[in-house]
Order: sequence, then C-alpha cells, then structure tokens
Amino acid sequence: MKIDVKNMKGEVVNQIELPETIFAAPIYMDLMHQAYVRQMANARLGTHETKVRHEVAGGGRKPYKQKGTGRARQGSIRAAQWKGGGRVHTPHMRDYTQDMPKKMRRAALRSALSVKANDSEIVVVDELKLDEPKTRLMANALSLLVGDNSALILIPDKESSVDVIRATNNLPYAKILLANYLNIRDLLRFDRIVIPVAAIETINSFLG
Repeated sequence: MKIDVKNMKGEVVNQIELPETIFAAPIYMDLMHQAYVRQMANARLGTHETKVRHEVAGGGRKPYKQKGTGRARQGSIRAAQWKGGGRVHTPHMRDYTQDMPKKMRRAALRSALSVKANDSEIVVVDELKLDEPKTRLMANALSLLVGDNSALILIPDKESSVDVIRATNNLPYAKILLANYLNIRDLLRFDRIVIPVAAIETINSFLG
C-alpha cells in the first residue's frame, strides 16, 4: 500500500510502501473492542472502599433491652439501618485486570491501523523536526498536516524528538507517543495518526 510522504510544511516530498501485514491486515472489530475494554479496565485502580458493619467504630453494646420497649429489636447502633452504621451492597476494593493473549492484542492493533489506513487517516512525514521547541511552530505544522483534526504523533525515540515533545505538550488536541507504546485506546481516540518514516520501522519490528 503506497502513501504520500509529507514534510512539516504539508508538502508531498515522496511516497512510501506501507507494510500490508500491518496497514492492510484483516479487520476484526470484535478484537478491537475486546482490546479497548481490556485497556480501560486495566487502567482502573479499584481502590474504592466502604465500611461494612463489623468495620464501623462503636456499637459494642446492645442499644436497649430486647423486650418490653415496644420498639423493634436491635443488636447494635452500627447496623446498616442506623445513622453512622455500616453499608450494605456497596463497592469494595477489587482488581479489574483483564487478560488477553499477546497475539490477540497485536491483531487488534493491526486491525485499528488498517481501519485508519482505509479511511486515509494516517499521515506519514519524512521527519519530525522543529527549529526551536515552540508550541506555535508545532501548532502550525499540525494545521498543515491534519487540518482541524486531533492527532496522535508517534515518535521512534525520545532522544531525537525532545523539541517536538516539548512543543506538543501544551496542545490539547495532540499527543506524543513512543511508537513501541502503541495502544488501541489512543489509536481510536484521535482523528489522525502522524507517523515519521523512522517510526514505521519501529512499528514493523513488533507488529510485522
């Protein structure tokens, strides 16, 4: 699959052949959904906690005698029906982690990249380079590359992209991500995927 290669001014300077095993792979919507749900579930901390009856302080003695008062029998003022008592059927700490085989996760990534490629939502640039780490310069470049769309920018490594990272941090509609940290949530969240030529090799190394 051939795609135009642009420079930071949005000009077409070359063409490149994208790996068909990654960008023209079979599309499995169910795998993409499962991978997305798994990632969102694994991001949950699960630290919500409420106290049940035996964990609430106080209530060690019977509030009043069992019989003769005309009132309902009670064993503790920390029962659920009392103010300040324990809670019933409320959330407690738990692990939301879901497992998914590596082959299935990578197949989901290939499916998502193929969807983006089919919809012409992948923008390949020759290199990501700025004269200085200014947000204004990066905003202008993205405007020429993706227009008004949000953009996920993949980089091959941090060392060669320090200026681009600093210039992108303040842009609410763009995100910088290492190519080997590619994930289904970010792929589906952004309108366009901006990939420098060097990052394609990184993606091919673990998805090809």
